[in-house]
Amino acid sequence: MDTKKVWFVTGASKGLGLTLVKRLLADGHSVAATSRSLSDLQNAISEENSMFLPLEVDLINEDSIEEAVSKTIRKFGKIDVTVNNAGYGQLGTLEETTDQEGRQNFDTNVFGSLNIIRKVMPYLRKQNSGLIINIASIGGLTGDFAGWGIYCATKFAVVGFTEALAAEVKEFGVHATVVYPGYFRTDFLTGGSLRTPKNEIEEYTLARQLQVAHEKEINGNQPGDPEKAALALIKLSEMQNPPVHLVLGSDAFQIAGNKLNALQNEISDFKTLSNSTDY
Repeated sequence: MDTKKVWFVTGASKGLGLTLVKRLLADGHSVAATSRSLSDLQNAISEENSMFLPLEVDLINEDSIEEAVSKTIRKFGKIDVTVNNAGYGQLGTLEETTDQEGRQNFDTNVFGSLNIIRKVMPYLRKQNSGLIINIASIGGLTGDFAGWGIYCATKFAVVGFTEALAAEVKEFGVHATVVYPGYFRTDFLTGGSLRTPKNEIEEYTLARQLQVAHEKEINGNQPGDPEKAALALIKLSEMQNPPVHLVLGSDAFQIAGNKLNALQNEISDFKTLSNSTDY
């Protein structure tokens, strides 16, 4: 049985996406990889060859995505695994973040992934197989990070639509998994992937402290190894019944446990009030 698959990966020119694509190619899989810049992909990975299709894609342009998916099908004949990895972090408290900053973060992190799903699903339905992996963040399970509200909101949205997607596509033999990475040692916390608010309000001391911590202290000291994350995603793709939720990293596992306990306690504490509203 051939275990080599065709992968379609967004946000592939840096970070986890780049590490994953390099690993996949080294393991003999076929990969279509997208980025806003074709030259970035070619410089980071390689020129097009029989196993690799670099694609310049604008995630908020449906025609651009449709063309990329069509090219992938023409070259490889199918898509087995789709990875919605493209995204960036938007810092800033909710009061500070402008309408435009918030909408742009949702456009890339949420609507970009929905556009990809809309364009790959006709092929996955037809072939009665496939896996869609949506990369969220542990910030999609808990929003308890001052100054990360918009980013966390985008990742909460990714979790919600992945759960719905998994329920919708089950009848076609297609699976969907949302992945919650913790802190991995990629370039996510450097300029290109992390935007700061244009209008900072100095009174928000906690948010500023967290912002500085992410830019200066956490960057370069993240516990997660992106190579091992790539291996975990490949292992996920080999499962007959992959989970709908997958936490990646010991830090994320700890945070997830804390959130589940806190939620359980808070819901239970107000059981009487919750049940008091029935006829």
